[in-house]
Amino acid sequence: MEIFQMTEINSRFEQAAVAAKSLPTRPDDNTMLQIYALFKQGSAGDVSGNKPGFFDFVAVAKYEAW
Repeated sequence: MEIFQMTEINSRFEQAAVAAKSLPTRPDDNTMLQIYALFKQGSAGDVSGNKPGFFDFVAVAKYEAW
């Protein structure tokens, strides 16, 4: 991929991240989890680290979504 295309992709990703933070109302939990997963995949790549403990429900859901 050309450098220009990567710059354009990075720019659009950053714009989408800013837009997601300034939504007029908070989306439902499933939508928030999808937004989180897309952000983490786009910013950090594939999931890394150990899976959180079973009783940390929020962290487990985020880890599995990512």
